[in-house]
Amino acid sequence: MPFDFRRVQLPHGPRCAGLGLLEACLRRGLQPGFPLRFDIYRKVPKDLTQPTYTGAIISICCCLFILFLFLSELTGFITTEVVNELYVDDPDKDSGGKIDVSLNISLPNLHCELVGLDIQDEMGRHEVGHIDNSMKIPLNNGAGCRFEGQFSINKVPGNFHVSTHSATAQPQNPDMTHVIHKLSFGDTLQVQNVHGAFNALGGADRLTSNPLASHDYILKIVPTVYEDKSGKQRYSYQYTVANKEYVAYSHTGRIIPAIWFRYDLSPITVKYTERRQPLYRFITTMAEAPSVKTPWQVAEKRSDFIYVLNFCQH
Repeated sequence: MPFDFRRVQLPHGPRCAGLGLLEACLRRGLQPGFPLRFDIYRKVPKDLTQPTYTGAIISICCCLFILFLFLSELTGFITTEVVNELYVDDPDKDSGGKIDVSLNISLPNLHCELVGLDIQDEMGRHEVGHIDNSMKIPLNNGAGCRFEGQFSINKVPGNFHVSTHSATAQPQNPDMTHVIHKLSFGDTLQVQNVHGAFNALGGADRLTSNPLASHDYILKIVPTVYEDKSGKQRYSYQYTVANKEYVAYSHTGRIIPAIWFRYDLSPITVKYTERRQPLYRFITTMAEAPSVKTPWQVAEKRSDFIYVLNFCQH
């Protein structure tokens, strides 16, 4: 900061108030001799203090740029960030070893009375014709069927399949061409920042396949946890899928096609956590934002340090 002696009473001389320049003293007929002011910055040229249209445009642009920086930082502070991590664990220990499944599939060339859901796994479960929490909707004037079901599976390798095994009379040539609208596990996550394979088979179209062919979908299920800002957790499952198509024969030589979903669980859990930028980081970033210099500040910054001693005396 400038070292400034102001309003100093000179011996046997006038009061020099606010004199900062040697030429000011000389114009008044005073001789240098007693220190009045100590400056370390050069005086700003007069032409830099005069307003101009160019300066006004630059100032407006600088203000708009500062506003843009502020809004950018404010948006980053308000926006929620989703962080993911991986670990080995069973996240949903309160589920009783069960996973909820939601299946929605259309078979446009198979009557509803022939469609059934079978479930089996390595724990010995073998259920044929599962009907709880399921619904069959006729399609194509009763020639086809849409099956919608919600059921649970054990957290062990197994399969569930759509077939005619539970029908009282097996059809001669069952047509298993189909469209899978939805296959999901666990809670439904509708989060904008998370784009996972929660419904990887959604939209799978097998209408042009061999009507007598069986379809094998091999699923690798990955447990997924989503934790929001309040700490509430939702448990869902992503999965990868591979599939094959083949013609299967029974021990009697008949062709009995089915749509198989064979699954296995991954020991790796994916966790998504919502986080927001802390307030102190926002304040610190704003404090470090570049400031716009006025023309006279720029002129002072360009000059080297200049030491000027002004003396005034009779």
